[in-house]
Amino acid sequence: MVSNISWIVGCRVVQALLSLVITMFTARYLGPSNYGIINYAASIVAFIAPLVNLGLTEVMVQKLVSHPEDEGKILGTATTLGLISSILGILGITAFAAIMNPGEKETVVVCLLYSISLIFRTLENIRYWYQAKLMSRYSSVIGLIAYVVISVYRVALLIGGMNVRWFALAQSIDYAVTAVVLFVLYKKKGGAPFAFSGHYAKRLLKSGKYYILSGLMVSIFAQTDKLMIKPMLGADAAGFYAAAVTCASMTSFVFSAILDSVSPVIYESKKTSSEKFEKNVTGLYSVIIWLSLIQCLLITVFSKEIIYIIYGDAYAPAVNALRIIVWYTTFSYLGAVRNIWMLAENKQKYLWSINLAGALANVALNTLMIPKWGINGAALASLITQIFTNVIVGAIFKPIRRNNLLMLKALNPRVLRELFAEREEKQ
Repeated sequence: MVSNISWIVGCRVVQALLSLVITMFTARYLGPSNYGIINYAASIVAFIAPLVNLGLTEVMVQKLVSHPEDEGKILGTATTLGLISSILGILGITAFAAIMNPGEKETVVVCLLYSISLIFRTLENIRYWYQAKLMSRYSSVIGLIAYVVISVYRVALLIGGMNVRWFALAQSIDYAVTAVVLFVLYKKKGGAPFAFSGHYAKRLLKSGKYYILSGLMVSIFAQTDKLMIKPMLGADAAGFYAAAVTCASMTSFVFSAILDSVSPVIYESKKTSSEKFEKNVTGLYSVIIWLSLIQCLLITVFSKEIIYIIYGDAYAPAVNALRIIVWYTTFSYLGAVRNIWMLAENKQKYLWSINLAGALANVALNTLMIPKWGINGAALASLITQIFTNVIVGAIFKPIRRNNLLMLKALNPRVLRELFAEREEKQ
C-alpha cells in the first residue's frame, strides 16, 4: 500500500509542478476576465458531473473488489451508462449557459467545449480497476504522460496567441489521452473484455443512486459560490476567486493519492475484522487531519506571496479569499474519509440527507454573504458549510455518529505515531 501511494504521489508531484508553471503563464495571458470564464465553465461541468457519473465513481472500486470475476461486465456496463448520460449532460450544460448568459456567445461556446470532457471522463472508469488491483502506479504514470501532452498543447496555445476557446478544449484532450492509454494497458494486463450487462446495470444504478443525490448536493455547496459570483460580481471577480480556489487546492493530489490507495484496503479489512476496519479508518483520518493542518497554516502565512508569484499583481484581490478558502479544504477531506466509511458500512443511503442540509446552508450563506463581502463572503460561506456538513451534522445524526467518534479519536497524535511505528516494524 505504501509503495502504491508513493507512486501516485511521485507522479502527481511532477504533475503539480507542471500545472503550477502552466497556470502561471496561462492565467497571466488570459487575464482575470477570460480566466474567470474558463473557471465558470469548469464549475458548471463540476456541478452537473454527479448526474453524469450516476453515482458510479463512489461504488466502482468496491464492486470490482467484491466481484473481480465480473470486472469486464462491471466496467463495460458503467462505461455504456456513462456515455449516454454524458451526451445528455453536454446538451444540458450548453442550454444552461445560453439561458444564464444571454448575448454572451463566448461564454456559451467555452462551456460547450469544456463540457466535451464529460465523455472522456466516462471512459476513465477503467482507472478504478487499477485502484482495485492496487496498481495505481500505472494509472498515475499514464495520468502524468497525459498531463505532459496537454502541457505541451497549452504552451503551443500561448506561443500562438490563441483565444480562450482553444484553452477550453484542453481538459477534454487531457481526459482523452488518459482514457485511451489506460484502456490499451488494461488489455495488455489481461483485463476482461468489456460487456454490457442488464443485471449489473441495475445493481450499479441501485448502489449509485444514493451518490447521485448526495453528489448533486455536494456540487451545490461546492459550486454555488463559483456559479453565483460571475453573474453577481462579474467575470473579473470570478477569475480572482478561481485563483484563490486553485491555490488552496494545489496540494490536493497528495490527499487524493492517499484516499485512492487506502480505500481498497479499508473495504477489504471490513470483510475480515471490524476492529481492523475501524483502526484503518482512524489511521486514515489521522493522516488526513494532520497533513491538512500543516498545509493550511503554511498557505495562510504565505498567501500573498503565493498569489503574486503564480498569478501576478493583477490577481491581488484573491489573497484574502485564499486565506479563508484553504481552511475549507481540511473539512472537505474529512468528508471524503466519511464517505469511505459510509460505503463500507452500507450507510450510503444517508448521504443525500446529509448533503442536502449542506446544500441548503451553502445557498443561503452565499446569498447573504456574497453581496455583503464579495469573494471573501463566498469563501467564508463555503468554509462554514464544510464544517457544518462534515462535522456538526455527523455529531447530530445518529446513524453516522460512530464515524465522528473515529474522527475525534484521530485527533490524538498518538494514533499517527502508532501508525508510523507499525509501518516501520513491517519494513
